[in-house]
Amino acid sequence: MARIFDTFLGSVMERGADEARRAGSATIEAEHLLLAIAAEQEDGTRELLDSVGLDHAALRDALEEEFRQGLAAAGVSFAGGDLPGPVGGRRPSKVGESAKRALERGVGPVGRGARRPAHLLLGILSLKAGTVPRALALAGVDRADLARRTQESLPDGE
Repeated sequence: MARIFDTFLGSVMERGADEARRAGSATIEAEHLLLAIAAEQEDGTRELLDSVGLDHAALRDALEEEFRQGLAAAGVSFAGGDLPGPVGGRRPSKVGESAKRALERGVGPVGRGARRPAHLLLGILSLKAGTVPRALALAGVDRADLARRTQESLPDGE
């Protein structure tokens, strides 16, 4: 099982870096990891996200709305409603604080052999503040319920 998780994590980190680059971010953050998980072919986590209407496109829309509302709260608006596209850049290799916290909370306390993709999702869902919790709230997702169902999807004792 450890090898399967290592492959999953490697793929999520690669996709997360691509998501961060597309967003114009200098670091890989929790939202980029969540987008990567939504794009992964791993059945368990994808089904959990799908169950609350969060496929990759819906999640991207929620994150864009969170960004738009954050700018509006700061008094910034865009004529025509379109946000400018991200500035192209290099693929980030650094992991940002929100992604570090998600990894520590989800994967850190789990024994190496017991790690599963759902642990990473749990780590992301455990974040109490920041972009991901705000975007999930905007999407109408009950984060606590999704975390509970994610926990229940794990074998007993994990």
